[in-house]
Amino acid sequence: MGQTARVSAFAWIAAGSLAAWLWLLLCQGFFWRTDVRLPRRTPPGEWPSVCVVVPARDESAVLSLSLPSLLAQDYPGRAEVFLIDDGSSDGTGELARELGRRHGGLPLTVDSPGEPPAGWTGKLWAVRHGIGLARARDPEYLLLTDADIAHAPDSLRELVAAARTGGFDAVSLMARLRVESLWERLVVPAFVYFFAQLYPFRRIGRKGSRTAAAAGGCVLLRAEAAERARIPDAIRHAVIDDVALARAVKRGGGHIWLGLAERVDSVRPYPRLRDLWRMVSRSAYAQLRHNPLVLAGTVAGLVLVYLVPPAALVGGLVGGDAATAVGGGVAWLVMTGTYVPMLRYYGQSLWLAPLLPFTAFLYLLMTVDSAVQHYRGRGAAWKGRTYTRPDVLPDEG
Repeated sequence: MGQTARVSAFAWIAAGSLAAWLWLLLCQGFFWRTDVRLPRRTPPGEWPSVCVVVPARDESAVLSLSLPSLLAQDYPGRAEVFLIDDGSSDGTGELARELGRRHGGLPLTVDSPGEPPAGWTGKLWAVRHGIGLARARDPEYLLLTDADIAHAPDSLRELVAAARTGGFDAVSLMARLRVESLWERLVVPAFVYFFAQLYPFRRIGRKGSRTAAAAGGCVLLRAEAAERARIPDAIRHAVIDDVALARAVKRGGGHIWLGLAERVDSVRPYPRLRDLWRMVSRSAYAQLRHNPLVLAGTVAGLVLVYLVPPAALVGGLVGGDAATAVGGGVAWLVMTGTYVPMLRYYGQSLWLAPLLPFTAFLYLLMTVDSAVQHYRGRGAAWKGRTYTRPDVLPDEG
């Protein structure tokens, strides 16, 4: 009787995992689809002015791959680039000026705001300084983009056309991250997949929806909406600034949109697992509002959704429990199927799809490690700065 009850409990757990996957498949905004790209757009009759703000700290390794792509934008209207050197020690500012002289193109201003005051992350303080310089040009739009982001020549033109056509106050693109090393292939597509699961892109662009998110590497923001939402002052304490920016704009009555990029790529490499681990763990616990109960629930949810299916399939087959094996196997199959579109988007082998439970386990460990570092009081280290306050953590960029 005890053995029967134990097997029955395993079968119920497997059924719960399968039910969770069926709900995710059908009721979570079709997050697994990768067809949310720049929406319908037509060229405006008169192209508005745009100022591009690029916060940069110790970015000399990637700047030569990204900044020339901004300077070479084929934009019919008036556009200008402001690169804000956030206290770099590797010659980022000097390299930016040299690239400007060498490549020409859009006008380039390189400036530095000095060290951020208490309560500000360096990145947002640099963005604030850049927006302040841009306001003297009275632009209609601001493009906030990170120093590791390379843009196709028509990127700015297409972003502006989409914003004007759709009446969006913020148009953001999830830059296509680099996937060259073994660990990048295993972890990076899952990073975007998990992000879309938390913030389904279709819901973000829907008027009346409470879901709000942006991708900090590429955000075209209407200047009037930024001023109305008090960007970036209102989010200077934000843990994850891109999501906070989107929420602030939406709270101010703005219409926002987020989708996958076709013309925007991150050139920052993450060749080793520890590089990716640091990227995720730096802000993972902040995403959970530094709440141990939310952490416990997240860990339990990851186990039920991602780890139970393969364990139930293997355990059910070994133990001769058909119900457990079928429940786990079907859940694993649904999970694998939802991951395939993201792998195709990144041009990766579909054989990586069944490995998603292993990747999810890595993310679980990264999240727990993020909490451990928080409670050890070590804060978040980012390019020579350590943020010890729980409400002031750096975002990637």
